[in-house]
Amino acid sequence: MAKRHDLSRTLVRVLVQKHEPGASDDRAAAADTIQAYEARIAALERLVGRQAFELGFYKEALRQGLPPRSGPTSVITGPAAYGPRTTVYNRFNR
Repeated sequence: MAKRHDLSRTLVRVLVQKHEPGASDDRAAAADTIQAYEARIAALERLVGRQAFELGFYKEALRQGLPPRSGPTSVITGPAAYGPRTTVYNRFNR
């Protein structure tokens, strides 16, 4: 066959080995492994992005400082909504 098509015998052997049964299974397994690695890398990149976002959020919160602890807070009026040292529970259960 090599003489007929003017190819080297080594090249013919290499081509035959590549196309033998089972040789393509190795390639398919390698492709599956690569896909699994790429999926894992994508998941880790999402995790790093989420953690970077949270870190930025906490850094900004520390920069702004903590809210005062002088009393309960209200969404509408702020920290002094019910006076000093009272809670919503105490206000309705007097």
